[in-house]
Amino acid sequence: MKLHILAVGGTIDKVYFDALSDYKIGSPAATEILQRVKVNFDYDVRQMISKDSLDMTDADREEILAAVQAHPANHVIITHGTDTMVDTGQVLKQALGKTVVIMGAMQPAIMKLTDADFNLGVAVAAVQALPEGVYLCMSGRIYDVDKVSKNRAQAQFQDL
Repeated sequence: MKLHILAVGGTIDKVYFDALSDYKIGSPAATEILQRVKVNFDYDVRQMISKDSLDMTDADREEILAAVQAHPANHVIITHGTDTMVDTGQVLKQALGKTVVIMGAMQPAIMKLTDADFNLGVAVAAVQALPEGVYLCMSGRIYDVDKVSKNRAQAQFQDL
């Protein structure tokens, strides 16, 4: 299996610069995480868009879809901001013949108490085991992209 990872921005890749929470989207956290844990599979990571998901547009989502469709890998993980990952998932349902898992983090990967490593690990397992389709993977759960929403108050995703 060759796993393709698209890093499109969001909290997982944020790097903060000061006490006012000024941030930039940094290098893909997935690269560092997978190297650190010494995974035993082939993968590539491509960084694109690099936006907070609240700033993503329909054109950005179409660009992500085109990148997924153009890549020969059948297993794709997208690291994404949590606020609009469901919206992106709806667009990605057009990517036929692929298993796509969208994941992110509630805290940046560089922070000590991040959920990024765990969420990426679950996403890697999920993308290998799930049938073709588009899924969201957060907090140890795998969700059908048509049956999930973000509960901001609880900082978690939930079934619809």
